Amino acid sequence: MYEYNPAAGQHILTHADLIFSLDYNISKRVGDMGTFLDKSPAQKILIDHHLFPGENFDITVSHPEISSTSELLFRLFFQAGKYDELTQTEAECIYCGMMTDTGSFTYNSNNPEIFEIIGLLLRKNIDKDAIYSQVFDNYSEERFRLLGFTLSQRMEIYPELHSALLYLSKKDQSQFRFNKGDTEGFVNYPLSIKGILFSTFIREDEGLIKLSFRSQKSFPCNEFAAEFFNGGGHLNASGGEFYGAFEEATRIFREGLKSYEEKLKSVANDL
Repeated sequence: MYEYNPAAGQHILTHADLIFSLDYNISKRVGDMGTFLDKSPAQKILIDHHLFPGENFDITVSHPEISSTSELLFRLFFQAGKYDELTQTEAECIYCGMMTDTGSFTYNSNNPEIFEIIGLLLRKNIDKDAIYSQVFDNYSEERFRLLGFTLSQRMEIYPELHSALLYLSKKDQSQFRFNKGDTEGFVNYPLSIKGILFSTFIREDEGLIKLSFRSQKSFPCNEFAAEFFNGGGHLNASGGEFYGAFEEATRIFREGLKSYEEKLKSVANDL
């Protein structure tokens, strides 16, 4: 609501009695809306799985060890004795959130209880294959053209550091017609290259540079994100932001990568 109609969003926040904050740890993560969220007189409940939750909430349910906020919501519903009341549509939404926040259960998803939860969601008659198809088999032609350009022209591989970089400037993006969110998942592709443990995607946006980080095994991409790009997240999936020139962001990344050389090589040697 706020993104498309800020005035209406501000009105809702100002007059709300209760606000649930889901899947972000501090109000800054919701951009301009965060200012009005902080000022709202409503009671605020945070339900999240990211590290370091903020303090501007009346009730905080924070479990960074849980794979996704959707999984955490299911656990809350189940423990409250509301599983029988869970509808098929609600179960579909929970499964979709669990699937997308774990890269289709390829990271942060080794806890066997996750798959017990999936079994319970399947009992609500969800079609997990159809959900996957709706999410991942529904892209535009322009997304694939942009992806092809990125992989062929804007990918750097650092084999000695077991790392890869993808990047897109605003000029690069202007050559393509694509929808917001179409670059989602680009960062994952280099991890399919043998020997690559750490992948970064840097994209120039309006007024800032956005960064996505993915890693394998025990390499802490969240530490890298926090140290160089005011970011954070999970061990194998994190994000960050940079306010400055696009070229400066890529320079900081390359220099930062060198400082993690020993840790990258150590993780690689343990494979």
